[in-house]
Amino acid sequence: MNLPMRLAIVSLAWVMVGIGIAGIFLPLLPTTPFLLLAVWLFSRSSPRLAKWLMDHPLLGPPLRDWREEGAISRRAKISAILLMSLALVYLWFAFEPPAIALLLVAGIMLTCGAFIVSRPEPPNKR
Repeated sequence: MNLPMRLAIVSLAWVMVGIGIAGIFLPLLPTTPFLLLAVWLFSRSSPRLAKWLMDHPLLGPPLRDWREEGAISRRAKISAILLMSLALVYLWFAFEPPAIALLLVAGIMLTCGAFIVSRPEPPNKR
């Protein structure tokens, strides 16, 4: 891979890490999907940075759980479902969207929630 392309991919990976870290503090922004994308981008441009992210004491465990087992922790599942529910209630009362828009958003959230709940929980390795 040529240097400009490698730098572009590494830069995009760092943007994903930044968004993922912001998701730790912003309740409606997911963390793990952005970090998974960052690991994928790093693995194509800088294996050393991919390893660093996978081995990170705070960010690495959910990434490893997903990569090795397709697993999501119970705490993450509860948080995701709770925050999606709160976001839907907020949308409903704060913006009073048309019924079709509310049903569409609820359907998307229900589908995402069903997927999250259907994932296994990681084995207790820690």
